Amino acid sequence: MMIDGRNHALVLVREQQYFWRDTVEQSLIASRLPDCQRKVKIRPGRTTMTPLEVYETGEMLWALHQGGQWYLASTEECRVQDWHKPADQSPGQARGRFEMRGGKVVFTPAPSPSPAPQPGA
Repeated sequence: MMIDGRNHALVLVREQQYFWRDTVEQSLIASRLPDCQRKVKIRPGRTTMTPLEVYETGEMLWALHQGGQWYLASTEECRVQDWHKPADQSPGQARGRFEMRGGKVVFTPAPSPSPAPQPGA
């Protein structure tokens, strides 16, 4: 997911160690070059991918949700951590999701919100 050009991004990496296993190792790369870039392992996934939803929660701060797991990623310092999201807290504005399409992991942007109707229109 490019954020501000190709030097500022969140990247999901999925690696299947052995073809007979139905699990994959997963990592998130938080990157804001030339200042920082870090690859952090997250929970393993299944070969049948559960989409990873991405929300913008603040300045260079992202909430990511996959299955029952939440993560926070900062591209200011290129950090990723588990997050125990409070049930009543909004994760922020949906930016899109990483999902499997045509045998490849792709990032699909969220639809743009509709503009508010103008008074008297």
